[in-house]
Amino acid sequence: MLPSRTQRRRRLDPDRRLGLRLLLALVAVVVIGVPFLALLLLVRAKWSPLLHLDHGVAADLHSAALRHPALVRALRVVSTVFDPNVFRVVATAVAVWLLVDHRPRLATWTLVTVWGGGLLDLLVKTAVGRARPVFDVSVATAGGKSFPSGHALGSIVGCGVLLLVLLPLVRPGRARLLCWLAAVLVVLAVGFARIGLGVHFVSDVLAGWALGLGWLAATTAAFQAWRRELGAQPVEPAAEGLEPELRDHRGMPGERAG
Repeated sequence: MLPSRTQRRRRLDPDRRLGLRLLLALVAVVVIGVPFLALLLLVRAKWSPLLHLDHGVAADLHSAALRHPALVRALRVVSTVFDPNVFRVVATAVAVWLLVDHRPRLATWTLVTVWGGGLLDLLVKTAVGRARPVFDVSVATAGGKSFPSGHALGSIVGCGVLLLVLLPLVRPGRARLLCWLAAVLVVLAVGFARIGLGVHFVSDVLAGWALGLGWLAATTAAFQAWRRELGAQPVEPAAEGLEPELRDHRGMPGERAG
């Protein structure tokens, strides 16, 4: 039997679609959080297969770093340029611009997501208390604890925030795809750099990525709910950014939302 007109309207009701989007966002946060929790438990339990993987990869990459000083210099550049504090400074500058442009919601989300991610990293590091890799001859040093990788978390949160905020300023199509590809490459490069420099284990980096992605998904879902409560139309953040109205800065069609 074909659905009635009333049933079809219910299926297309904006509030129902919003509820579905938020439910899917919650599911995504939970699914993303599972790998992080699994890594956390395995690290705390000192699970031998994971320890074997961590120390084996760390030893192999450390040997390669000792043989290739140019590689070490390149990895240091990557770690410095894409340091979490660099992302925080850039994101804070973007938030100030958004405030001047009368977009307090988006500015607040930017600051909470970027700085909250840093606080989350510190809290988990303190709770787990994992020591960093130790070598007889180090090619780099880092302070603090090892799990999760703050650089890995900071890069995925920082790249995600900048993309979701600024994506409306990029022409749809290939340019946006290239932006996402560049962000993925930065995140991967940062993770590899931290392992290659001998300041993190593989599980530290994987945990940083998982925790950062989960935090980003959670704050994005909260922003979408906030946006909807204030009467704005729901959007697909990965394709349009959090506030597509920002495209007005390029003279593209769209309504301004303050």
